[in-house]
Amino acid sequence: MELWVFVSILAAGFQTLRFMLQKQLTQVALSAGGATFARFLYAAPLAAIIAFLYMRLRGAVLPDTGALFWLYVPLGALTQILATVCVVLLFKRRNFAVGITFKKTEVILTVLVGLLILGEGVSATGLGAIVIGLTGVLVLSDMPDIKGGLMARLINPSAGIGLTSGVFFGICAVCYRAASLELASEDPLLRAGLTLTAVAWTQLIGLGLWLIWREPGEVGRVTGAWRKTSLVGLTSTAGSLCWFVAFTEQNAAYVQAVGQVELIMSLAVSVLVFGERPTKREIIGLVLVALPVVWLVIYL
Repeated sequence: MELWVFVSILAAGFQTLRFMLQKQLTQVALSAGGATFARFLYAAPLAAIIAFLYMRLRGAVLPDTGALFWLYVPLGALTQILATVCVVLLFKRRNFAVGITFKKTEVILTVLVGLLILGEGVSATGLGAIVIGLTGVLVLSDMPDIKGGLMARLINPSAGIGLTSGVFFGICAVCYRAASLELASEDPLLRAGLTLTAVAWTQLIGLGLWLIWREPGEVGRVTGAWRKTSLVGLTSTAGSLCWFVAFTEQNAAYVQAVGQVELIMSLAVSVLVFGERPTKREIIGLVLVALPVVWLVIYL
């Protein structure tokens, strides 16, 4: 198994744990912004410590950054914050597994963003796998309990929030790959660690200032729930580091597609942790979204 495939699957596992913890945070009186801020409060210093220790152990020095590094970092940081807020809001509307699946529209959108920003396309095989995954997303977005025809059921607030998160996640994934490629180093772990550190601190400072301005007292509530928020930060750091290594090594669209294994993990969390029961239609949708993972691992 290639490195980028392994770390993508590992990242999906950490991300499932992080979203599970963030959903629980919304149940302890934290806003969507507060639950999102929780991941950065501890992730930023942890990322810096990890990058520093890695550089000391390897005897490495800070590499030169390309001119676009400091453009891609804040753009990726902002879109990831917006995407995560959308996902937390989505958890309040539908169950955990389906909320994660709506987010997976990022895969097809990453193809488009990657083509526009980096000029990176995908093969016919890769595109076929991604289209199958998108079909699964559409199956899941069809809410039969909403009155009206097919379009009325597909075009609903949950689908809108999910698609919006997919757009933002697609942009941030490509920006992170672009930023890491701007670092003058052949070491993928060093490039990933330094890019993650720059992004995490940008998010911590930016969202922290926003909460102080717009949601007074929310930062204090986040720190007060430190037993859970610290776990969010730990899983966030581990998952983000894995994602950044994968983005450094491979086309962001392929990384996101393999990361759909997260859907299987989220279904297990939905049933075992939150006691939710998916419908037959939701299971079919999950299977359709998960199939491209196997396809890409075997044929890519």
